[in-house]
Amino acid sequence: MSGWQVSGYTPVRRLGAGASGSVELAVHDATGTPVAIKYLTARSDDELFRADFRDEARLLADIDDPHICRLYEYVEASGGAAIVMELVNGVSLRQMLRAQGPTTPESALCVLKGSLAGLGAAHARGVVHRDYKPENVLVTAEGTSKLADFGIAMPVGAASGGSVTGTPRYMAPEQWSGAPASPACDIYAATATFFECLTGHPPYDGRDLATLRRQHVRAPIPTDRAPRPVQGLLRDGMAKRPDERPQPAQVFLASLEEVAAAAYGDDWEERGWRELARRAALLAALFPFPNGTGGGMSVASTALAASTPPPVADDSDAPVPRRTGRARAALVGTGLVAAMLVGGAGLSYAAKDEPVGAGAATEARTELTAGTAPTSGVPVAPPGTVTPTPDEPVVDSPGPATPTGTGPAPTGITPADPSPSVSRTGDAPAPTPVPSPPTSPAPPPDTTAPTVDRVAASPTELDPSGCPFGPTASTVTALVADDRTDPGQLRVRLRYTLEKRSYEQSMGLLRGGQFGGGLGDLPRPGATTRIPVTVLATDAAGNTTTGATVYVTLYSFCTPG
Repeated sequence: MSGWQVSGYTPVRRLGAGASGSVELAVHDATGTPVAIKYLTARSDDELFRADFRDEARLLADIDDPHICRLYEYVEASGGAAIVMELVNGVSLRQMLRAQGPTTPESALCVLKGSLAGLGAAHARGVVHRDYKPENVLVTAEGTSKLADFGIAMPVGAASGGSVTGTPRYMAPEQWSGAPASPACDIYAATATFFECLTGHPPYDGRDLATLRRQHVRAPIPTDRAPRPVQGLLRDGMAKRPDERPQPAQVFLASLEEVAAAAYGDDWEERGWRELARRAALLAALFPFPNGTGGGMSVASTALAASTPPPVADDSDAPVPRRTGRARAALVGTGLVAAMLVGGAGLSYAAKDEPVGAGAATEARTELTAGTAPTSGVPVAPPGTVTPTPDEPVVDSPGPATPTGTGPAPTGITPADPSPSVSRTGDAPAPTPVPSPPTSPAPPPDTTAPTVDRVAASPTELDPSGCPFGPTASTVTALVADDRTDPGQLRVRLRYTLEKRSYEQSMGLLRGGQFGGGLGDLPRPGATTRIPVTVLATDAAGNTTTGATVYVTLYSFCTPG
């Protein structure tokens, strides 16, 4: 991005980064409302790639529904492109299921109801999500849910060109064959996620693409694992043939409400929301605003033209942005998690050479050809050798001490000969003694340690080594500076603690004063744990400082595909 920022917003901190984009928390200057800004960072000079990013914004701009993360504006400039999104103060459904297991039937029904409402609004605008899954559902502190990440969305009926894109655990049978985008595939994925809420597991557990495809296409729907009152909803929503699923989404929604009221009483929704809010509160430390105040309702006049011609550049080097989209009357300061989840574990595999529709998806997606093993889509520096170290920072041995307290030599005495030199030949007068040049005082010793700033890790949730779908490596970055030592001479490393043991590995200089290192391929812990990661920097004089601590969550199990 070369430092380019969307005008009218003050950046606060980076939330995450992946292969195609980064997401930053920022504040709208005119209203003080927090927002999430998704920047295109990969191949920003590739017009086709940027067109995909622009298409994502165009699709989102036409959708305004409380169950979908709103788009505020899309900005293009010579420095890059960005989408400004609503923040959601909450956690993803994936985080909740990982930490707490299956939900109550009422809570699962609430999630499905919110999802069907959001999908129905998108379908009414002619948009198919195509990648519905627990990672893309955000649960707020109030227990409501919002749908996020339209990175591979397509217009209803659009052909995929032979490419198959989505997350295999939740893909409808027809989606595996590259059928045109259809609302029925979203309904299937939402029902599969509903199944996971009820049971704690996806409906099918194949460990490779061929097995998963066969299960989705031919295997019976495992309704017997779910509570009896909702088994009919599962059979309808996951019907193998798309024309046998309830459509549009509002039809399925009406059936859901009827079943829920008959099985769990008229107050089922209130109890479901209350339970979701309770579960979310237990994960409040993961909220963007842990105190529950994600910003208030603030009116803004963000003008977004449906089609704005590119601006005419002046003679200056400053980028002139163009803003496109649809007019918004308000910016709502609610949360951040879901607008863009960068560096997640979505999968894309192609029947042709090039994937279609991946665009600037907020998750890093790995392109696979059927039968190949998935890999993490988040580029990281290769992790170094992990070695235990003591608890105290390891400091380089200082070099030889600089002499102190020396001053200029006395007048008439040279350093080579401390006695006067007088000539006695003839009557010639003795030469005048020549004073030696004064010696400058030695500089004061270097006692100032480097500064370590902007310590960040992305992604911040990892699967243990050997897991096939979720990310198993994270990139740790920091900005390091020193008053005397050049960046290339600094010794920078990251230190982390896992199960009461400390490990340390070196970090490399990326550019300027930014250093980066890899944290990954970690052994499976006995229980899901938060790993504290710090960055240490040592200058040429041996002064060492430690930056802020960031946390990376390491799960004790593998993410479903």
